[in-house]
Amino acid sequence: MISFEAISKTYTKELFTPGKTALDELSFTLPKGQTLGLIGANGAGKSTTIRLLMDFIRPDNGRIKLFHTSPKNILIRKKIGYLPETTNFPPNLNILSLLKFTATSCNVPTSLFENRCRQWLNKLALWEARKQPLRTYSKGMQQRANFALALINNPDLLILDEPMSGLDPMGRAAIIQLILQLKKEGKTILFCSHILNDVDKLVDNILLLHKGKKIFYGTPKELTIQEKKDSIEDAFVSIVSREEQHE
Repeated sequence: MISFEAISKTYTKELFTPGKTALDELSFTLPKGQTLGLIGANGAGKSTTIRLLMDFIRPDNGRIKLFHTSPKNILIRKKIGYLPETTNFPPNLNILSLLKFTATSCNVPTSLFENRCRQWLNKLALWEARKQPLRTYSKGMQQRANFALALINNPDLLILDEPMSGLDPMGRAAIIQLILQLKKEGKTILFCSHILNDVDKLVDNILLLHKGKKIFYGTPKELTIQEKKDSIEDAFVSIVSREEQHE
């Protein structure tokens, strides 16, 4: 489903600022039907990885495959559901308008759109607010609206960037259950999160990045065993601290 082969990306230097290597020969795969948690400290390269997958930027070196083709292929975008880290909704529109626009862009038939719209807005507790301007939504409501947009085209691949951002404990619990449901349905999921407890509950494997390099790929349990720790948080701190000491 996803394949990175020796991907490197350096952002061009600006005046009085050196260029920054965001990814350094990163290689990994995400097979169909599995869930991968992308983790790392700030500046590790997580956002760059997602931006490359979405073809917002291009790599300097290496090859990316998505659905056995290049991310440049616009036809595969209909198979992807993307939830960005931050929302940027047109303030005067409502969620119904945005869902209709997204569904039309993905060639979702009208009959299916109406059913899915009701399904996801009810599931995400937004049905009663479906006609309200998005500027009136709280942060948690905006995040749930983003989920509805990511799911309206029934994607094969979900790319979720900080999906729990802005959610209260009840909202987080609901989204965790939703992701578990999507896993059972066979969706392939890549998600980035700083909440490692959520990562531990949801993923098949984790990809841990540090300053653009892969320092661990495997199950959460394998990481805790390797680092001789009881929790994924402690194991994360252990391996990242060791990397920093060796720099």
